[in-house]
Parts: sequence; structure tokens; C-alpha cells
Amino acid sequence: MAQQGATLQNYNNDLVRCIEELREKREEVNRAIASEEEEKAKIQNDLRILTERLSRLNDGLARKISSRNEYDRTIQETEAAYQKILESSQTLLHVLKRESVNLSKKKQVSS
Repeated sequence: MAQQGATLQNYNNDLVRCIEELREKREEVNRAIASEEEEKAKIQNDLRILTERLSRLNDGLARKISSRNEYDRTIQETEAAYQKILESSQTLLHVLKRESVNLSKKKQVSS
């Protein structure tokens, strides 16, 4: 009977030791979970900050692109108007030269 009591005591000791080991392993997993949850919270905060920053950059880019497009349109219109002025000046110069020649011919014929 003493043998069975000793065997039962050994089983009990083994069972208590196994339960203790399981608790230690659980605590290791619990610490890992806490650490990863902390890292997750930090990453989520960083992501929120970066998302806000990206949104501000996108808004700024949209305004600048719109402004650049307005400059492009103004430059094109100004260049087109300037080209018309050059063409008109050239035409006026040709007309002026032709009229000058015609007046010179008329003056010579009258003399």
C-alpha cells in the first residue's frame, strides 16, 4: 500500500510540475501577446499619422497642379496673342512698304 501511495505522490508531483510548466509557457505567450499588441498600437498610430500626411500632400499637390495648369493656359494664350501681333506687324510692314513704293511712283509720275 505504501508503494501505491508513493506512486500516487509521484504522479501528483509530476502533475503539479506539468501544470507549473504550462503556466510558465502561458505567461511567455501572454508577454509576447502584450508586446505585439503594443507594437500593433504604435504601427496603427504611425499609419494614422502617415495617412494624414499623405492626405495633406495630395491636397497640396492637387492645388499646385491646378495652378500649374492655369499658368500653362495663360502662357499658351499669351504666346498665341503675341504670335498674332507679330503676324499683324509683319503684314502692316509689308503694306507700309508697298504704299511707300506706290507713293514714290506717283510722286515721280507727277514730277
